[in-house]
Amino acid sequence: MTADTATEVFEEHRPVLLGVAYRMLGRVADAEDVVQDAWLRWSAADRADVRDPRAYLVRVTTRLALDRLRQIKTRNEAYVGPWLPEPYVTEFGDTAPDTAERAVLADSVSLAVLVVLESLSPLERAVFVLREAFGYPHAEIAAMLDRAEPAVRQLAGRARRHVEERRPRYDVDPAERRDLTERFLAAAGDGDLDGLMALLAPDVRLVGDSGGKAQAPLRVLQSADHVGRFLIGAARKGIPDMSYRFLELNGGPAVLVLSGDKPDSVFQLDVLDGRVQAVYVIRNPDKLRSLATA
Repeated sequence: MTADTATEVFEEHRPVLLGVAYRMLGRVADAEDVVQDAWLRWSAADRADVRDPRAYLVRVTTRLALDRLRQIKTRNEAYVGPWLPEPYVTEFGDTAPDTAERAVLADSVSLAVLVVLESLSPLERAVFVLREAFGYPHAEIAAMLDRAEPAVRQLAGRARRHVEERRPRYDVDPAERRDLTERFLAAAGDGDLDGLMALLAPDVRLVGDSGGKAQAPLRVLQSADHVGRFLIGAARKGIPDMSYRFLELNGGPAVLVLSGDKPDSVFQLDVLDGRVQAVYVIRNPDKLRSLATA
């Protein structure tokens, strides 16, 4: 395999590798670092012995991500306020050839699921991502992780049960989420508390991630009354030279709020039965850098 061919092969699989690394780490910069390290290993490897480049690259990326995850696991212990994953511009490309697979990939990269994945052990998280998001058989996962297949099956079952028990229910229909988000924006912008409350589920939650570097609630707000009044108050304060645009982030419609040309915040809604179940607001500037050119 020539150097040019090796580069082409790696670039062909880069979206999958980045998808694996991001789901394991929840951080765009860390995922990109892992993929870069995987490229260095690939470029230096004896590729004559590689029968399946994709499997080889996923194995290398998974192991590198596991090492990185173990190193950064303590980061969140000192985090100020609630933690959310870094928003990720979703581009599935050829990794999702049909609608059903797109839905699976979108769900596996959603903010709600990634928050739950943070509570798994690194090995459980790796197995869950490879099995549930990318459909790898247990035997292949076992080979990637140098574990016995029965042990991988146990890890997979434990991780799946953990996620299902804690995963919030929500609708993944992007059209419905987009419509409700637009009505949500209009009500908040108009200061229409009654209109906003009509869109919120009684037990709605607002999770704000600032990392202590911007204004946001330092605890999760619960109930339509608390969330509605907070949002109306925040809208009245406003943001200098504010504008916004829709993006697809983490598998669903989201709003990027700009102050001038600088990202100020991102928010996204979880929707179920036509009502807002959760509002995610990310204001930590470190997590918005990758969206400056989105």
